[in-house]
Amino acid sequence: MTHLVVLGLDSREDAERVVQLTDELAKQQLLQREDAAIAYKDAKGKVRIQQTMNLTAAGAAGGALWGTLIGLIFLNPLAGMVVGAATGAISGKLTDIGVSDQLIKEIGQELQEGHAAVFLLARSATVDRVIEALKPYSPTILQTNLTREREEELIQALQS
Repeated sequence: MTHLVVLGLDSREDAERVVQLTDELAKQQLLQREDAAIAYKDAKGKVRIQQTMNLTAAGAAGGALWGTLIGLIFLNPLAGMVVGAATGAISGKLTDIGVSDQLIKEIGQELQEGHAAVFLLARSATVDRVIEALKPYSPTILQTNLTREREEELIQALQS
């Protein structure tokens, strides 16, 4: 089962460090992260979002490959690649997998200026090691899809 944890942090920089930390934890096989995103408010109060998964680029690359193959069949691989890349980019842009964009925007609106939120979608984790790695950033739990009991355990572990 996939779990969503939204962490509140004191700055955008801390949020970026936490996402980098989750990359490192994934390399150590301590966390299976499916997606991550950062939301923060800029100096003008506008919500900014940084996604770790670029579906537009992935769609364009896949579309270009398939377009080239189809273009080879019809003896025009360059045209096939261009059409395939454009189609793939559009479908990638319209696809919403991972953390919901609507959820990111809603929580981003609630942030105080200068603060940030990290959205982590994970399949599994070595919970005690992940919590220990996150503690230096003093995150607060903004939202989860965990049971109330598990959420309370997580909050207590991060505060101790």
